[in-house]
Amino acid sequence: MKLYFNADEVFEMAEEIERQGASFYQKAAGVFKDAAVKEMLAGLSAMEVGHEKLFTNMRSQILSDTYQGYDPDQMAAAYIKAFTEGKVFNFKKNMADLVTEKSTLEDILKLALEAEKNSIIFYTGIKKIVPENFGKDAIDKIIAEEMKHIVMLVEKMANL
Repeated sequence: MKLYFNADEVFEMAEEIERQGASFYQKAAGVFKDAAVKEMLAGLSAMEVGHEKLFTNMRSQILSDTYQGYDPDQMAAAYIKAFTEGKVFNFKKNMADLVTEKSTLEDILKLALEAEKNSIIFYTGIKKIVPENFGKDAIDKIIAEEMKHIVMLVEKMANL
C-alpha cells in the first residue's frame, strides 16, 4: 500500500525547529557577559536562521512542483507521525523559555546539545521524503552543520 503525506507540513516542522533553535541561542546569548560565549551563541543563532531560510526555499520549490512525498514502506510517514505527535521530542515547546537569568553555561550547552541531536534525528528521517532534485544534498549539509554544532558544544562543555 502506498502512503502519501503532506510535504508542506514536514517542511513547516523543519522551519519551526530552526526558529526555535535561533530563538534559544539568541536568548541564551543575552544571559552571558563573556564576549566569546555571546559570540558563539549568536553565531549558532545565525546558522539556525540560515537553515530556516533553506527549508523555506525547499518547501516553496517542492510545493510549486506539487510534489507529495512517496513512502512505499511507510517508514518515513510513521517516523514523521511520531515527531508530529511529540513522541520523539516536542518541537512545539519553546526552548527559549528554558533559558533564565540563572541558567549556567553548562545548562545552556546541555539543552543545546540535546536539541542539536534531536534535529539531526529529524533531518535524517525527512531526507527519505526529499527527492535528489529537490535538495536532498542541502539536508545533508544541514545535518553536517548540526554535527559541527555538536562537536563545538561538546568541546565547550569539556572546557568548563
